[in-house]
Amino acid sequence: MARHLITSALPYINGIKHLGNMVGSMLPADVYSRYLRQRGHDVLYICATDEHGTPAELAAKEQGLPVDEFCAQAHDAQKAVYDGFALAFDYFGRSSSQQNVEITQHFARRLNENGFIEERAIRQVYSPTDGRFLPDRYVEGTCPHCGYDKARGDQCENCTRVLDPTDLINPRSAISGSTDLEVRETKHLFLLQSKLQHEVEEWVSRHEDDWPQLASSIARKWLNEGLHDRAITRDLDWGVPVPSDTWPELAAEGKVFYVWFDAPIEYIGATKEWADLDPENRDWKSWWYDVDADVRYTEFMAKDNVPFHTVMFPATELGVREPWKKVDYVKAFNWLTYYGGKFSTSQKRGVFTDQALDILPADYWRYFLIANAPESDDSSFTWEHFTATVNKDLADTLGNFVNRVLSFSKKRFGEEVPAGGEPGAAEAKLGEEIARLLAEYEQQMEALQFRKAAAALRALWSAGNSYLEEKAPWLEIKTDKDGAALTLRTAMNLIHLYAVVSEPFIPATSAAMRQAFALPSDTAGWITADEARTLTALTPGIPFTVPPVLFAKLTDEDLETYKERFGGSPE
Repeated sequence: MARHLITSALPYINGIKHLGNMVGSMLPADVYSRYLRQRGHDVLYICATDEHGTPAELAAKEQGLPVDEFCAQAHDAQKAVYDGFALAFDYFGRSSSQQNVEITQHFARRLNENGFIEERAIRQVYSPTDGRFLPDRYVEGTCPHCGYDKARGDQCENCTRVLDPTDLINPRSAISGSTDLEVRETKHLFLLQSKLQHEVEEWVSRHEDDWPQLASSIARKWLNEGLHDRAITRDLDWGVPVPSDTWPELAAEGKVFYVWFDAPIEYIGATKEWADLDPENRDWKSWWYDVDADVRYTEFMAKDNVPFHTVMFPATELGVREPWKKVDYVKAFNWLTYYGGKFSTSQKRGVFTDQALDILPADYWRYFLIANAPESDDSSFTWEHFTATVNKDLADTLGNFVNRVLSFSKKRFGEEVPAGGEPGAAEAKLGEEIARLLAEYEQQMEALQFRKAAAALRALWSAGNSYLEEKAPWLEIKTDKDGAALTLRTAMNLIHLYAVVSEPFIPATSAAMRQAFALPSDTAGWITADEARTLTALTPGIPFTVPPVLFAKLTDEDLETYKERFGGSPE
């Protein structure tokens, strides 16, 4: 089986993330990782908190904590939420780790040796009030492209355009709010992306036809506009230090690398963090170094992260002139909106992941978000849509099927899978339909088409309901007890099949369905086409229990409560 390296965009350390962040990177990466593991592949799913840059310093200042202490606490808080969502990372690291420091500095030295880093004097915003240079997000103002008045000095949250602090109209200090700003000269390191333009273009050309149109179009747009040399250092107290053996003057001034230089390298750094926990059995370089033919690397991210992963990080990897693994497939997502407006961490607008788990268990959210993933376009979260999806798909189609099959069988045949007669035409027809839908589900999962995969999974659940309505065992038992027993045994086998193939989407519910049956050994990683046709995993006599209600239906009162708490509009 293949080896799959999977990463999702690193969540910023400055607070708990919202549902849009979850569905734009980490959750689909988890669903895909779980699916691949079930199919027998060797999978390594890596993520980490992105802890450098101005967001960390500003958030720490707001809470009155030293930045290292703030980051340690915030990392643990984020990890607890991701555990609550059942994200099965192989490792969830920290970009402030010593491993990332060492690898980032190695990359910088190699780029410098190869002529791709240059020290330049630049003019930068300085705040006499704060007594310091103001990089990136320490400057706020109006975006010159779209007029958004809360744009930051690195990127406009509204239109996603990458900015420099000096681009902003009516700039102000994010520390003190002072508008008494000056522009002074200081020295920084620049990555000479212009010298790597041709190599990056050739590399993108070899991959873009395989990527989603969203990812390839963004990469091509940047290349068509031309790659510019970009500063990769900042005047901050927190970050990967510029190595003093290569740039002693800048190191003495306390320069650190720009967060978007070291953050993608943390994918490698986190893998080394993982390996260092068990060095005798884990080899981080076997995933990252000179492995192009051996490992398939898939990245998951929202569209605002695409330029950094399809252009800037590949340029870095190409420039070091070492055989580091580059991404094979970029799964890019549009945005999940909140009633048509943007979810926003900085503006605290929308539903955040910790709040979501306070309301309902993770599987409600996992299914809804993936079934409505913003793949081809932005998609909108509304409480009305969420409630309708939970009630129709989870409570009625899946949950009610499981409950009524097991409850009715227990009542009429006891607590063991009934025997019944031999399968007939209805069972053969069902088997073919299930095999067809399972193949569709597999095809869409292999293609990373999550909404279509969710639709195929929903169709699998619906097929069981259609079979049950057609056979009507509650009527059948009055004239053909063996026929009713066969119907229920077949339906129980469907429940077991659902337990297996639904696991990437709703792992806790899948475990509950599996555990309903006291199989001597349930090692099914996946269901084959032949197993789907015959539905014979559960044989007569196997004990079962009726699990608690899998999904509670949401009421109109619930809907009003949610809307009152979070608002029924983006503002």
